[in-house]
Amino acid sequence: MSRSPSPKNPAFDNQQDFGDAHLLEGADEAFMPEQGIQLGPLFRTFHPHLTGRKCNVHGNFIDQNALPPPQTEALPTNWTPYENQVAFETAEFLYTHNQMSAGQIDTLLDLWAATLIKHDDSPLFTGHCDLYETIDSTPLGDVSWQTFSMSYSRTRPAENVPPWMTAEYDVWFHDPRLLVHNMLSNPDFAAEIEYVPYQDYTDDNKHCYKNFLSGDWAWKQVDIITWDPETHGSTFVPLIIGSDKTMVSVATGHTEYHPLYLSIGNIFNGVRCAHCNGVVLVGTKEHLDDKDFRNFHRQMFHSSLAKIFEPVKLNMTVPDVAHCPNSHYRRVIYGLGPYITDYPEQVALSGVVQNWCPNEPLLRCRHHTNLVGIIQEVVPFTNDFPRADIHELLSPDILHQIIKGTFKDHLVDWVEQYLLLTHRASDAAEIMDDIDRRIVAVAPFAGLRCFPEGRGFKQWTGDDSKALMKVYLPAISGHVPQDVVRAFSTFLDFCYIVQRDTLMEDDLTQLQDALSRFHQYREIFKTTGVVLNFSYPCQHSLSHYSLMIQLFGAPNGLCSSITESKHIKAVKEPWHCSSRYKALSQMLLTNQCLDKIAAARSDFEARGMLRGSCLSNALRALRESECCSPDVPALMLDLDLPTLPTLIQQFLHDQLHINDNEPPEFDPAMAPTYMGRVSVFSSVAASFYAPSDLSGTGGMQHEHIWAMPSCMNDEVSCGLDGLAIARVLRFLGFKYWTKYLQCAVIRWFSYVTDSRDPDTGMYLVAPSTNDDGMPDVSIIHIDCIFHAAHLIPLYGSNVLPHAITLHDSYNVFRAFYVNKYADHHAFEVA
Repeated sequence: MSRSPSPKNPAFDNQQDFGDAHLLEGADEAFMPEQGIQLGPLFRTFHPHLTGRKCNVHGNFIDQNALPPPQTEALPTNWTPYENQVAFETAEFLYTHNQMSAGQIDTLLDLWAATLIKHDDSPLFTGHCDLYETIDSTPLGDVSWQTFSMSYSRTRPAENVPPWMTAEYDVWFHDPRLLVHNMLSNPDFAAEIEYVPYQDYTDDNKHCYKNFLSGDWAWKQVDIITWDPETHGSTFVPLIIGSDKTMVSVATGHTEYHPLYLSIGNIFNGVRCAHCNGVVLVGTKEHLDDKDFRNFHRQMFHSSLAKIFEPVKLNMTVPDVAHCPNSHYRRVIYGLGPYITDYPEQVALSGVVQNWCPNEPLLRCRHHTNLVGIIQEVVPFTNDFPRADIHELLSPDILHQIIKGTFKDHLVDWVEQYLLLTHRASDAAEIMDDIDRRIVAVAPFAGLRCFPEGRGFKQWTGDDSKALMKVYLPAISGHVPQDVVRAFSTFLDFCYIVQRDTLMEDDLTQLQDALSRFHQYREIFKTTGVVLNFSYPCQHSLSHYSLMIQLFGAPNGLCSSITESKHIKAVKEPWHCSSRYKALSQMLLTNQCLDKIAAARSDFEARGMLRGSCLSNALRALRESECCSPDVPALMLDLDLPTLPTLIQQFLHDQLHINDNEPPEFDPAMAPTYMGRVSVFSSVAASFYAPSDLSGTGGMQHEHIWAMPSCMNDEVSCGLDGLAIARVLRFLGFKYWTKYLQCAVIRWFSYVTDSRDPDTGMYLVAPSTNDDGMPDVSIIHIDCIFHAAHLIPLYGSNVLPHAITLHDSYNVFRAFYVNKYADHHAFEVA
């Protein structure tokens, strides 16, 4: 359901443009629904009834302008239960970061104690037991594990009873209500949380989707909740659930764990993390060929989920009272929100047949299921909860549906199959080897991984696929037909649009257009016999993304990469730290201690007690070590740039007249000169606003831009939407009179053509020269550098020599693609 914005109230003609929604938290319910508020170019309307009003600890509403109570009564010098900052950071380092064994902790502490004895001092911990007891006594983050057992309860055969029918299966879990209370009270989220469902519109009444509460699903849920007037003024807290089985060791009997993760939809997408809420099932794969066991396995999964979330069931209709990040209390109403998981678990959750779509209403209809002769015995766990339907809650999964599924498992493999079908085996192998060499030869770039062996991985990870997407298209161009290149280009456009942090209605139109063109160009794989049809669940799922964005906001906050990244910390690392014997209880204890350390760190930081770190000091030392001070003649020889003194003159002339409306023309005879020492740096840190970038909270991004001094023949000066691109040869800093100037020596590029390449959708550029045929080099102020650009050579159709490496990439090629897939910000501007 979409809502039109409410008209602006004339009483608010002088209303401010607020920078973010959290500034509105706790606004009086009489204000928000009628007037809305202007947020920069967007007009925001709020739900009129569930308005997130502040209350006291007993749930009684208070003056909305009242100051919050203190977050904690502890003093900023109180490190309890740790002796001091060193003790806390030592415990955090040994237990969380290094994960040192008990014996090694004892050895290290003995060595430390031996050193301290000489100075008549005592160690912070006497041994690993003392360390563990201190962590255990941390009062924050202390949500204990609970457990229950499940077993098969139906009729068993008279003889030869399968062992799984008599076994008991342990389920361990945290109380989800207490976990949500911990999340809501975390001061780290004070500026990154929303309490009221809202909808953003542009001046031409087009809807904008961003964080979860901006979607239509949350608004619809609140519409239903507020049928009960007793809920008015409360805060809606949707529980975002995720699960994905993981295997810790093939060598120990294929032991599988099914961790369950929990987050809340109020937290901004860019900072959402998942908390390990439970381990739903522990077992082995030896009985999976038994149909009865598979049915029991699925039903046990649903029954476990129903049992785990029972503590929040009451407060899905009756308000609970929770402490929020800004120290105020609010009434909260819970609801089961999107479920993040991959396709196999979507099938188990929804009860549809393998290869069917769990989001299609017809295919999940019981009548249709019975017509095709399939009996569904599993009762979805959502049946026990109000306003919940598992088929509506299955979220889009960028990682498995788009990145791993459509890109890696299909398109990349189809290229190899196409070459094998259309070429002799030896020729196909040679082309594939050349594609690998092209990938190897891609120049380094910040945030871009190198592929020293091309595409040849023994085991692919999601990060491998994400990295390959950034460099694969230019590598195949020239080796495959035009439609194959365009199929990749249009698919990558779809992928990058769908990963934007904010999506407008126009973006959804672009998304559907990219999908339509992808469907058009992928037909070449059918006509050449690579595939018979495109009946693949992951590719079919792409057609649902536009609707899912309207329901749940930008899908980057609901991707299974969030839960998969937790497997390592929540399951695999704790398992490797265990004795392997009855490992689960040890793993759960490890997780509980990790939670306590994380909660303690958050509390200490909120009290301003953790300022400065070893990392910041190391980075400062690193920056100092990178700095050297040659004079201008020495740098001129180093760069092989005879015009450097003149370029510095031009730079000084521009800086001296930077505020002049009509500056005098540059005259080397009259311009100031500088031949003294300069500080030379290999990189600078750039900060800029990039609201579409996934890596920056609130749109702010920081990245390092590296100088490329070893190759003089290449980097860029083309205009992309009014922006120029240039290769940085050196970053310089020097003091001229009383002013310290920072600048960069750059080499310009120019367009090869006036428009994007029609196949790849990327600009082509080449090194430019001046009127004398010399490389076009300038010096610019460092403030002119906006964003790092990445170039990939135009390889053409020739085979790449084996001797070419990534270090030669900018030296031996004369034309380059401006890689718009290098990162999300590059996709926006290039």
